[in-house]
Amino acid sequence: MHMRNFIHAGAAIALLGSSVFSTSALATPPSSPPPAVVPVVNGHFGTLSINTAGDKTDKWGMHLKTLDDTDIGADRLTFPPGAYSGWHTHPSPVFVTVTQGTIEWFDAATCTATTYTAGESFIEPQYRAHNVRNPAAAGGSDATFVAVVIKPAGFVGPAFRLDRDVPSSC
Repeated sequence: MHMRNFIHAGAAIALLGSSVFSTSALATPPSSPPPAVVPVVNGHFGTLSINTAGDKTDKWGMHLKTLDDTDIGADRLTFPPGAYSGWHTHPSPVFVTVTQGTIEWFDAATCTATTYTAGESFIEPQYRAHNVRNPAAAGGSDATFVAVVIKPAGFVGPAFRLDRDVPSSC
């Protein structure tokens, strides 16, 4: 009797373990070797309440308000030819400027890629699943970009990247 319970318990543990491993295998890791991420700066600013509406520069003004402590950071990312980020998202918008080469930004919502080259900028929307790739063939040039984020305090490094599964619609 005890042996049967032991076998059932062992089977349940194996089933649970296999479901944990199969779930984590669904996330899409970066290429190997992965893109290099070098932090440039991360600053803590507390809560923000900035409103330049009363003191504009020509027609330009800004409203920026956070409800909690806020960090602002910048990272330099370098993708070798063919490298990709894997599907992921971020908890706030990311302001991207390509500084070298070309990247393709794949949007999970539309299953389309947009190409950006050195000197171009764009904003990754918060919680929008995406994948970034350097389309250059082997022997081509690296793609480099700077990513600036306004984010909840303490969301640094790997915590700021939220892995996502390959979109079923793509």
